[in-house]
Amino acid sequence: MSKTLVQPVGQKRLTNVAVVRLKKQGNRFEIACYKNKVLSWRSGVEKDIDEVLQSHTVYLNVSKGVLAKSKDMMKAFGSDDHTKICLEILDKGELQVAGKERESQFSSQFRDIATIVMQKTINPETQRPYTISMVERLMHEIHFAVDPHSKSKKQALDVIRELQKHFPIERSPMRLRLTVPVQNFPSLLDKLKEWEASVVSKDESGTQMSTVCEMEPGLYRECDSLVRNMQGRLEILAVSVHAEGDTSMDHYDEHDDMALQTNKLLLPPKTETDPVVELSKKMEKQEIGSGDNNTKQGGEEKGTKCSTCNTFVGEAKLYREHCKSDWHKHNLKRKTRKLPPISAEECSAEIDMDDSRADLKDYSF
Repeated sequence: MSKTLVQPVGQKRLTNVAVVRLKKQGNRFEIACYKNKVLSWRSGVEKDIDEVLQSHTVYLNVSKGVLAKSKDMMKAFGSDDHTKICLEILDKGELQVAGKERESQFSSQFRDIATIVMQKTINPETQRPYTISMVERLMHEIHFAVDPHSKSKKQALDVIRELQKHFPIERSPMRLRLTVPVQNFPSLLDKLKEWEASVVSKDESGTQMSTVCEMEPGLYRECDSLVRNMQGRLEILAVSVHAEGDTSMDHYDEHDDMALQTNKLLLPPKTETDPVVELSKKMEKQEIGSGDNNTKQGGEEKGTKCSTCNTFVGEAKLYREHCKSDWHKHNLKRKTRKLPPISAEECSAEIDMDDSRADLKDYSF
């Protein structure tokens, strides 16, 4: 046997790395970096260049291990100092991200944008915020695409403006306390009426008058300028005002589709051709057991009967899905207490009532 260790001919080095690429003077230059360190370096968190670069070497192709030529580096950068060129590529180059990593980043940013939209908007009919799942569905309906080079907050504001063209959604108002001298208070009230701001309370303290009001966030700068000109002061009490009991929104996701079908909280009734109604119909199709009471055809009931809910639920697959539904689980609890089964509509109403009671307990103190 040969004592010489022979390396595989097709071996590729430096493949599991983050690559930063820069095109200059007709050539493509690349450097090999550690994952998750490039962004830290660019944001100023990481200061040690050795923690960012895998090697102080400039490549034409990192995955194939092809080094850049000195004459090409002199032509493009005016120097053949690898460390100096690495710093320039690191600052100006484009970070190459793998497909799965890019998809994960887009998904995470999409969720961040949807969260900001949820926090900054309300349903004008109920004065309550939309659920995070509902916001994501509406964003898909308008075919929103994430821009990785733009900030999430800016994109969220653009999404809100686009959603307002198609769905019933409004910016949640800000709650402010405005304090001005007594002689300027009537002028302030006139301006608030012109802005269609809602006055919550008024208070007089010596030569000063103050009012707590709720207004459109877009009017904040103009209102701040007005109060300053009146030699008064402005305080922000709440950036986003929702209805009582809505500051914690975790419980909404549990019964999101059920709330859409029973209470119609999210989408007001409109014409049949309205896109909001079409979206509502799509969601209603996902509701399990919504048509369980209408399975009679020609006076005969067809399908497997659920003895717990006292209804026919169709074939075996539908029956299995029914057994996983909140309706079936709720009737099981009633059965253990020797109570009769209830319909899907009554079940939805009871669940909503339980949620309301839980909210009252959370905010009763």
